[in-house]
Amino acid sequence: MNGTKAGSELRIRPRRSSDLAEAADALVAVYEADGYPVEGVAEPESWLSPPDLLTAWVAELSGRVVGHVAVSGTGSGKPGVLERLFVLPEARRHQVGEHLIRTAEAYARARNLALELEVLAKDEAAIRLYRRLGWSETGRRDHRLETGDLHPALTFAAP
Repeated sequence: MNGTKAGSELRIRPRRSSDLAEAADALVAVYEADGYPVEGVAEPESWLSPPDLLTAWVAELSGRVVGHVAVSGTGSGKPGVLERLFVLPEARRHQVGEHLIRTAEAYARARNLALELEVLAKDEAAIRLYRRLGWSETGRRDHRLETGDLHPALTFAAP
């Protein structure tokens, strides 16, 4: 995927192990700007590789990692999970989040894998993006942090 705004080129590609440090730095910057994620920032490289990780991608803008998304799942007939999605604030005008999500959706479709996700209710911009891209809200629940704290969350299914 390429974008041409401000002379920059957007590229979505599979994440390599050599991308983890730069993606982790970007994640910490997103946390400082937005408070996302609510957990995992203490060990961002670990957080970027959740249990049951199937694959992940990074978004590069002019050669710099500016976003990330992962798909996890057990492959045992259960839906896959779209997670670990984030985009640096300065890259959001390039539709990076949409391109990352569409890449994950194409991966899932090619494998006949349904996708779902959970998003905290406080993350209103993300919720608007999922709805705009055709994701359907499937429920509401509390997300329990490792600390035991509860945060209201919504669940969505891919179109």
